[in-house]
Amino acid sequence: MSDVVVGVDLGGTKTAAALVRADGAVGPVRSVPTPATAGPEAVLDAVAGLVRDVVAHGGTLTAPGGTTTELTGPVAVSGLGVGTAGVVDTTTGTIVSATDAIRGWTGTDVRGGLRARLRDVVGEGTVTVENDVDAHAGGEVWLGAAAGADSVLMVAVGTGVGASVVLDGRPLRGAHHVAGEMGHQPSPDAAGLRCGCGRPGHLEALGSGPALHRHYLRLGGDAAVADTREVCARAAAGDEVAERAVRESARAVGRSVAGVVTVLDPAAVVVGGGMSQAGPLWWEPMDAALREELIEPLADIPVRPSALGPVAAVLGAARTALVARG
Repeated sequence: MSDVVVGVDLGGTKTAAALVRADGAVGPVRSVPTPATAGPEAVLDAVAGLVRDVVAHGGTLTAPGGTTTELTGPVAVSGLGVGTAGVVDTTTGTIVSATDAIRGWTGTDVRGGLRARLRDVVGEGTVTVENDVDAHAGGEVWLGAAAGADSVLMVAVGTGVGASVVLDGRPLRGAHHVAGEMGHQPSPDAAGLRCGCGRPGHLEALGSGPALHRHYLRLGGDAAVADTREVCARAAAGDEVAERAVRESARAVGRSVAGVVTVLDPAAVVVGGGMSQAGPLWWEPMDAALREELIEPLADIPVRPSALGPVAAVLGAARTALVARG
């Protein structure tokens, strides 16, 4: 049996994939735009085409220690692991619920659809499907910022706010498949603000990247500022309204993370996603707000930025397939 699988990170904007070996060696990451507005069948077609491309080209696999192995395509693989946007029933590989980031995604049988399209590639090999933040967390616990920790809270702050709880190396899925949906945690900082789920007062309504931009405009910021990246740039340049918007959004995230940490007492917290890369103007108020809320036994909990970047979810999804394969 081949010790190589394909890991896939399926997002609303882009889908990335790579070959991953059981020792953590990873090949070149290839990506395609996700046809998110074209419907589930088009998305599954795009994923299947990308997987075929990855397998056909092979390439240089680089292990965590830096050693390399050249694989000439087509590469025999024994499984496929997918991390995808949406709430996933991991027992069936079906999307339980999702936002409109991918049109019509709710109810899609991702595992069945990809197996049917890729039977000649994966045969009867393992096909696993999980939430993308769970996949990201799995990568960081395997080879990244939380390597070796037995319990980790992974928080991803970007277009939304997601989280994953990893216990003994495995993400906690939950009885309804929604463990880690921290963006929908009630947040006093977001009182009166409508979340994308339609309910008021959830963390995501203030803590996500797009919500930070909306908050800047609500505070009287320049209407010509087009997005969150520009808000952060203005904050770094000393714009007081932008600084306040960044600070208040980050503080809301920190307080909510503190609440989850207090309940779960993980060994470490890893923070990833686009906002985690916004620099000290975001990170410092987030971390300060988190620590202000923690009781003494939790005061020194490590809070680390994600270490693997865009490849984390690819590695984590692959790891899930490798573990399921046995």
